[in-house]
Amino acid sequence: MQPEHQALIVIDMQNDFCPGGALGVAGGDEILTGINGLMADCATVVLTQDWHPADHRSFASSHPGRDPFAMIDMPYGPQVLWPDHCVQGTSGADLHPDLDTNRAHLVLRKGFRAEVDSYSAFFENDKTTATGLEGYLRNRGVTEVAFVGLALDFCVAWSAIDAARLGFRASVRPDLCRAIDLDGSLTAALAAMRAAGVRLED
Repeated sequence: MQPEHQALIVIDMQNDFCPGGALGVAGGDEILTGINGLMADCATVVLTQDWHPADHRSFASSHPGRDPFAMIDMPYGPQVLWPDHCVQGTSGADLHPDLDTNRAHLVLRKGFRAEVDSYSAFFENDKTTATGLEGYLRNRGVTEVAFVGLALDFCVAWSAIDAARLGFRASVRPDLCRAIDLDGSLTAALAAMRAAGVRLED
């Protein structure tokens, strides 16, 4: 068992982010076995879950005439317009059935505010509205956090960078992540994580 001060954060292993889903990431289901094995040795395991209302403003369908993956400016900054995904109460929003959810100590739902997207497990995309994860981890004495899941270049990266910014020792297992790689987003995310002091484990 890993020490009590270490936690594993499993990001958005949901049906819609796996192959065949509304926003499927290539190879997203290939990492499930490795993640399950990693969870078995962790004292604190947190699963995150995108949980969007059907009219979420990050959906292209909420902006007539705009296509998925277009960029727009929102009050909190640039926003990718996504295909409708992880809508509350749908099977696409469910955690993948092969994920060992019995290992989880907390399931954190994010992105449920219609007006702001939420990539990070710690903050909405306005970078100020907290999810409560920081307080949960500190109350459990956690000082080191490792991240796995989907997608490496968006929710995983934003979460790891925020963890480092909050003073946690943050690491990512790229072998247990998969990326969307939208217009160079993977290269940019890897550089941003390194610049923030996030360790990228072999």
